[in-house]
Amino acid sequence: MVQPEVEVRKLRPVESSDLLIDGELRPGSGGTFEIVNPATEQVIGLAADGTAADMDAAIGAARTAFDTTSWSRDHAFRARCLRQLRDALQGHIEELREITIAEVGAPAFLTSGPQLEGPIADLGYCADLAENFAWETDLGRAEPMGIPNQRIIKREAAGVVGAITPWNFPHQINFAKIGPALAAGCTVVLKPAPDTPWCAALVGTVIATETDIPAGVINIVTSSDHAVGALLSTDPRVDIVSFTGSTATGKAVMTAAAASLKKVFLELGGKSAFIVLDDADLKAACSMAGFSVVTHAGQGCAITTRLLVPRERYDDAIRYTRKSMSGLEAGDPTDPGTICGPVISAVQRDRVESYIRLAQEEGGTVEVGGGRPEKHPRGFFVEPTLISGLDNSARAAQEEIFGPVLVIIPHDGDDDAIRIANDSPYGLSGAVWGTDPDRIAHVVDGVRTGTMSVNGGIWYGADVPFGGYKQSGIGREMGALGFEEYLETKAVATPA
Repeated sequence: MVQPEVEVRKLRPVESSDLLIDGELRPGSGGTFEIVNPATEQVIGLAADGTAADMDAAIGAARTAFDTTSWSRDHAFRARCLRQLRDALQGHIEELREITIAEVGAPAFLTSGPQLEGPIADLGYCADLAENFAWETDLGRAEPMGIPNQRIIKREAAGVVGAITPWNFPHQINFAKIGPALAAGCTVVLKPAPDTPWCAALVGTVIATETDIPAGVINIVTSSDHAVGALLSTDPRVDIVSFTGSTATGKAVMTAAAASLKKVFLELGGKSAFIVLDDADLKAACSMAGFSVVTHAGQGCAITTRLLVPRERYDDAIRYTRKSMSGLEAGDPTDPGTICGPVISAVQRDRVESYIRLAQEEGGTVEVGGGRPEKHPRGFFVEPTLISGLDNSARAAQEEIFGPVLVIIPHDGDDDAIRIANDSPYGLSGAVWGTDPDRIAHVVDGVRTGTMSVNGGIWYGADVPFGGYKQSGIGREMGALGFEEYLETKAVATPA
């Protein structure tokens, strides 16, 4: 098939958005629902409100496209379509940037990376996987039961994928599911979070109007009703559920999917530890820990929210971290210098504030922050907050807060730091700062998490598998391992 030249057209002004079902843009059967800007609390537009009937149609379209077209077998065509989508989206990057800042409350600086530009560019990595993956492996000859056979292993698309995504990094997580699933030959139904429907819906508009992706291959259903997304877990036409969100909801997804024995990928919560060894540059480490926890108002599952420091340097560590966080005020996400924007909603702001009060009730001290910034009387802002005086058993140290809140905890040496880091139901990410390579390696090997940063190292990338241990999830997203989540394995033997 000859790929046509992509005409980059201006997306229509966003007053309301459509569902993408079976290649067509259509209104939601439930009408529309309002989208609120978290920095201003103002309604900025409407999104299509999909219903159970819309989700049923989307699943049916995805099932038909997988079962009756050559999409799953035409690797080269899929690669061309993914690059076409990447190029078309890059033609609308400034519109998408404006929408992402307004809808998500994402600081503008992040849209040059994981909030927008990075995930779109990574579609090229997915296209490369579709073209270069070893779809067949020759195992050679063997004689089971004395019969000569030639054996091969075939890797095939797993089928229809139900993708359920959260609001904190919508483009990154949407494309981390869409890209590998499409590259693998699956068809997809995407249900984005009700808080951030535009980021997904506008991608649907580009897919429908500027790419050759066949009808039904990808369907996008926005809805104000979480129960609409839950249908992806129960419908027998769906082969895989790929979910990113809270651990509690992940358990519900897994329970619902068990009835039809669906394959389940879960990327869930985190309460990651930032470990500072006694030979580290304490000031630099504490400054990095403070910066990390306020980035995007702490709304990242892999953000390190427990700072573990040597007990003999505890007071110094509090002082350094307090100074770092005091200089990182919550502010307007449209300002290029803002690191900490608003949290997504009033509900989330109330949740974060309730944990700050709980920490104080548990005996903790708010060293900095703890309230709403006076400069921003409107918007869902929370001050960057440092809490001292708690041990690791406190709820504020055990439960995911998802806000710009850091708990600083003393440790009594490397092994104690490892013990505290692992004393958590989660195991998503972590960090260690030190100078002795052997001690650093001991900590890296000892902490049971899916990713670890050493002295500020950045593990994030399209080729890096991401996921967690324990209640932080099942499986891996991104990288070759994330791609293989969407494949099945078939062994074939032929008499030789």
